[in-house]
Amino acid sequence: MLLSLLLQLLFSIHLYASSVKRQAATYDVIVVGSGPAGCIIASRLSENPARSVLLIEGGGPSYWVTGGRERPQWLTGANLSRVDVPGLYSTIYSNPSSNLLCQNKIRAYGACTIGGNSAINAGLFYEPPASDFDKYFPTGWKHADVTPAITRLYQKQPSTNRPSLDGLYYQQSGYEAAKQWLGTNAGYTELNINANSRRKTKVFGHPAYNYAKGQRSGPVITYLQAALTRPNFRLQSGTWVQRVVRTGGTATGVVVNVNGVTSTISLKPNGRVILSGGALKSPELLMKSGIGDPAVLTTLSNANQLGSLPSSQWINNTAVGAGLFDNPNTFIAMSSPSIQAYNYVYENPPTADQNLYLTKKSGHYSFAGGSVSFWDTITRPDGTVAGVQGGLGNAGYRDYTDPMTVTMNIYGTSGLKSSGRVVLGGSPDYLPGPDANVYYSNPQDAQDIATFIRRIFDALPGTGLVPLNLNQTSTVAQIVSYITSWTPYTRGQVNHWSSSCRIGSCVDRNTTVVEMKNLHVVDASIVAPLTVNPQMGVMIAAERAWDLINGMMV
Repeated sequence: MLLSLLLQLLFSIHLYASSVKRQAATYDVIVVGSGPAGCIIASRLSENPARSVLLIEGGGPSYWVTGGRERPQWLTGANLSRVDVPGLYSTIYSNPSSNLLCQNKIRAYGACTIGGNSAINAGLFYEPPASDFDKYFPTGWKHADVTPAITRLYQKQPSTNRPSLDGLYYQQSGYEAAKQWLGTNAGYTELNINANSRRKTKVFGHPAYNYAKGQRSGPVITYLQAALTRPNFRLQSGTWVQRVVRTGGTATGVVVNVNGVTSTISLKPNGRVILSGGALKSPELLMKSGIGDPAVLTTLSNANQLGSLPSSQWINNTAVGAGLFDNPNTFIAMSSPSIQAYNYVYENPPTADQNLYLTKKSGHYSFAGGSVSFWDTITRPDGTVAGVQGGLGNAGYRDYTDPMTVTMNIYGTSGLKSSGRVVLGGSPDYLPGPDANVYYSNPQDAQDIATFIRRIFDALPGTGLVPLNLNQTSTVAQIVSYITSWTPYTRGQVNHWSSSCRIGSCVDRNTTVVEMKNLHVVDASIVAPLTVNPQMGVMIAAERAWDLINGMMV
């Protein structure tokens, strides 16, 4: 009954978003983007019944509960879309989705759907170490400041490092190999990663995921569903925000496009606009709202991208889009006679695996496929520290796909020195994307990551594990040369975009855009590069932002 009511509600929302005949209401809060941060901040702000909240999403349904119906044939009869099934995560690459992925909206890989990237990623859910907040975030965002936000997130958002509901671990040949390789040979400590979140030097453990009941969870399932029960909350999908309407430092609404028709949705007096479109889209919207590098604003103005905003109303701030970060990634194929690879497929998985998942939410399709995650730190001669992270997948990649080969991912994380900026492409749409400086523009990063690889290679003898696409005896210098070259295995985009609207320069400590009174950015843009996958960190930032914005609206 509840599911039926929710579907009816979402159907009516879709009709509303697709119709240009209705006069848009005014709102106390307009949140742009229903990714993890957008769902959290919109839901939290709607807990006040006197406050009207509109959450706008350009894309459409994703999870089954949102109306998502894209799925393989073997899920017929189950109330599941491809998004709900964790084991279908990697098939987004082999069987891409025009319904979930951004189509001509950004010049990078990403999701434009309800839930944003949390609807298509692996669901990894790692609490950042306290040191990340204390070292890389400003006053008001230190670990002591965000601890209440972390507590609330754990209370609201389920997670697990044992996702199969039968209580068993699957695809453990890689983990067993890692216990000898990392644990015995390299001196790493095996631990529960989130229960020991402060420890990120020489540690390994089972991956943690934001799954629940054998399915993908996330803010769409937790925060958003709670918000949809409130009469003061509205989700409007299929609606692309083009820019923020403002008079000087006061936002008054947003310009939207629905099926090619442009209109304006207005704020109530003393209302607030919150951009939560992600680290590429939010800077784009700021620029197209006349906030950014004056050279970029001039180009946009000449292309009629700023509406009627005169140059006297521009807010010149070169910090908009600056500092863009992504984890530089290297794939290393690892082979051993003890390894048993497992290949996820969209259609026609082994019948036993289908049945185990459909009847018990267990087995291979109950998780995204990673067997182990591990971390270390690199201390440089000047005393500064870089974080590094690795993981073993479930199958090979590209030229290395035999049944005894899996893929190791190696990331650089916190403390790296390279960053780029969000740049807009050319006419007609001026879409956002990364510049060329995101990866290895500072050579120290390659040195740090190569040192990490050399260390773990030193621990390989006696394990039976052999790297296939990078010689095990390579020197640090040779590894640097390899990982910075352009191959299918190197310089990979992980698409963990963050840090492009940093606190203190692009927004203030309350997430308010500099020189604006009521325009905020709350998403990965304001999150500094973290030691772990950024998804949980983004959710923590949204919970912390609620503390701050809610206090400003009282």
